[in-house]
Order: sequence, then structure tokens, then C-alpha cells
Amino acid sequence: MNVLERLDVGITLNDEEKMIVESVRSLAREQIAPRAADYDRTSAFPWDNVRAINELGLNAMFIPEEYGGAPLSFTCYVACVREISKACASTGIIWATNFHAIKPVIEYGTDAQKKRLLPRIAEGGLASLAITENGAGSDAIGMRTTFTPDGDDIVINGNKVFITNGDVADLYLLFGKWSEIDNGKDAISVLVLEKGTPGLTVTGTEHKMGTRASSTASLSFENCRVPRANLLGKPGDGLRILFGSLNRSRPSVAAHALGVARAAFEDATAYINERKQSGRRIIDFQGIQFMLADMAAELVLCESLLWRVAGMVDSGASDFGIEASILKMRASDAAMRITTDAVQLFGGYGYCADYRVERLMRDAKITQIWEGTNQVHRQLIGRSFIQK
Repeated sequence: MNVLERLDVGITLNDEEKMIVESVRSLAREQIAPRAADYDRTSAFPWDNVRAINELGLNAMFIPEEYGGAPLSFTCYVACVREISKACASTGIIWATNFHAIKPVIEYGTDAQKKRLLPRIAEGGLASLAITENGAGSDAIGMRTTFTPDGDDIVINGNKVFITNGDVADLYLLFGKWSEIDNGKDAISVLVLEKGTPGLTVTGTEHKMGTRASSTASLSFENCRVPRANLLGKPGDGLRILFGSLNRSRPSVAAHALGVARAAFEDATAYINERKQSGRRIIDFQGIQFMLADMAAELVLCESLLWRVAGMVDSGASDFGIEASILKMRASDAAMRITTDAVQLFGGYGYCADYRVERLMRDAKITQIWEGTNQVHRQLIGRSFIQK
């Protein structure tokens, strides 16, 4: 048993959760991984994978029991994200986005909202988190989508870009600015928008470097009318809800990155144990062993922090934003380095689509960009040490 396998054995899960993770690992290995290259090549949405995930009832793990779910720990959730992403990074993003988008409804929604919305996700529905705009990426306060109250309704006007699941979602957690609040920061609010609402239009999808089977859509809202009952919290609660959501989604992004990194590391290790140069296995060269040691060390350190942060979430901690930023930043940087080194270890074959390390390197890049660029996270971490 190597050091990474020992780390996996030490993950804190109860017996039911261990069975779930093992079921997900088998699903990922037997069904999701064999389809990944074709989905990457065609950029088709992986409905087969979504159906397979739903057959296991995985959405239920983050929905409360009273709303049709079977809740499990956050540690179990991120372990599943890692396993799915290891097999297919696109599918990992699609499924994890359900958690990112629906968790705020669980935490901040009314009982009536939960009864109406959560069973749809527990039964296998897709959710989407709609924040980013052309002029408001890392600076969410710059968003310009407006929510205008009109009697018992709210009228939405604006646009969103880079929205994961944007063209396939059943429910959208949509952020915008309340028209009756002048201060831009205080005006940010959030509501739930349902598929098929008049005025909601998918204006396009992106053709991306990696995670090509995960749809990334642009959305337009033109006098889009929803009941005021769809407002989450009060007008102006959006920024608080957004930060709470990001603190949990960033460890999820780290798990996604580490799944991609683990896949690349395992592929590279297997290859250099068999491939020979000058009559010797590649792994027998000292310089290669040094590369492998650095890759393994990064994985161990980042995964150890992943399970620590997941444990903080499970224990009910509320102040873990900086830990989440450190984890997301380091895990995604590690994924990019490890996948790049894996391509190097494969030599010319690593640059060809015959081996998946080429795809994994492309898939890794987005983890340094979304859920806050790593430059933003470095700023957040550095600022936390300013003495007042």
C-alpha cells in the first residue's frame, strides 16, 4: 500500500458512506471513464453519465431527509466528487454544480421553498449557479442583472455568462441587484428561476479547451417574471448567501482538481513502470524518481488539507473561508503541475490523444480560474494577515 492509498483508507467515513464511495468508484471506473474520451471529442453533454449517477441516487446525499433526500457528510460528498472527476472531469463538474447551486436553498430557503424545489433535485434534477457576467467575474459586485419588484412578482433583466449547466438546468440560483437599493454591494439579491420561464433564453454555449462535455452557457433575461416567493432571503441578502456558497464550493473545486491530478499521477506511474529507455525502465532513472516524489508530495499535502477542511464543514465550523481559499489555490495549482509533468513523463505520446493525460492537462486548467482565480485567492489569503 503506497502513501496515497494509506491516505484514502484514513478518510473519516461511516460504514454507509464507505459503501457509497465504493459504489461511486465502481461506477466511475466501469461506466464513466470509458465514455470520457468520446464525450471530450464530441463535446456532447454526458446524459448517460447523469442517468447513471441518478440511478445511484447521489443527489439525495445533500438534500435533507424531509425533502426527499438521504443526507451524508460533506466529506463523503467531496470524496465522490474526486472519484467522478478522476474518471471524467466534465461529469464531475456537472454533478458538483448541483450541490453548489442548491445548498443555499437548503440553508436560506423557507420551508415552502424547500418543499417545492428540493425534491426535484433529490429525484435527479440539474441545478445551475448563475453569478458571472461580462463585466463581473471575480468582482461579483459589478454585476448588472436587475431584479425589479412588481406587485407579487419580480421582473428580471440582464445577462449571465460562463454558466455551468446553463442550457440543461431545471433550476437556477440567480444573483442580481434589487432595483430599489442604490448601493451596489447592498443591492445584491438571489432568487430561484425555473426552467421554461418566459423571457429566459440560452444565447449560446462555449467551445472550451477542457471539460468540453460540461456545458457552459450564456443566458439572457428579458422581462423575465417570477413570483416573489422565489426570492431567497430578503432583498440585499445576496452577498452573504454568495460568500456562504463559495466557502463550500471551493473545497469541492479542490476535490475536482485532485481527482484530475490523481488520474494523471496514476497513469504516469503505471506508464513509467513499464516503458523502457536504454534498456531500463523509466522509473529507474533518479531524475524521474525526483519528479514522481514531487508529484506524490503535492498530492498528499493537498488531499490531507481537503479532508481537514471537509471535517471542519462537517463539524459545523463557520469560519473556514481562508482555509477553503488555500485549499482551492494549492489543489488547482498542483493539478496543473502534476498533469503537465504527467504529459512530460509520457514523452511524445503524452501530447497525443491516444493517452488521457493530454485531456487531463486541458481539464486541469479551469480549476485555477473558476470559483475565484488563484490570483484573487492569494489576495484574500494575504489580506487575512493584515493587522488592524
